[in-house]
Amino acid sequence: MATTSDHTLQLDGIDKIILRALMENARQSINHLATQVGISGTAVHQRLKKLEREGVISGSQLMVNEKVLGYKTRAFVGIFLDKAMRNPEAVQRLKKIPEVIECHYTTGNWSVFIKILCRDNAHLMELLNREIQTIEGVSRTETFISLDQQINRQVGI
Repeated sequence: MATTSDHTLQLDGIDKIILRALMENARQSINHLATQVGISGTAVHQRLKKLEREGVISGSQLMVNEKVLGYKTRAFVGIFLDKAMRNPEAVQRLKKIPEVIECHYTTGNWSVFIKILCRDNAHLMELLNREIQTIEGVSRTETFISLDQQINRQVGI
């Protein structure tokens, strides 16, 4: 069962098989998927288009190994804002920092929680001191450095 913004979409067994196969390897051809599922390539294509229209899938993406590109420090930063109304302008500034790869509006202690990739700890410190903590309304930050990502998966289908 998939929930889109307006309604809940019922996924049948064929949809689930297609989605699981693509989540494992998004580079599979439609013809290969059709053979796995036992339906025509046209039918697989139509189902994929339906799943896109319904918002269940939104394209595919290539995953880059950031460590090979020199980004060896992954950190999570909780950002405290002096006023909640500063959130939109703070997020606009964070969008301009390429190392910020995720940004979440959260409950709990922080106003904003971000994930950033840096070359090393010195790069992280520079980003915090010169970019993030200088954003108007940021009163303080809490930073957590990830030593190792032990689980990385999508939601189960």
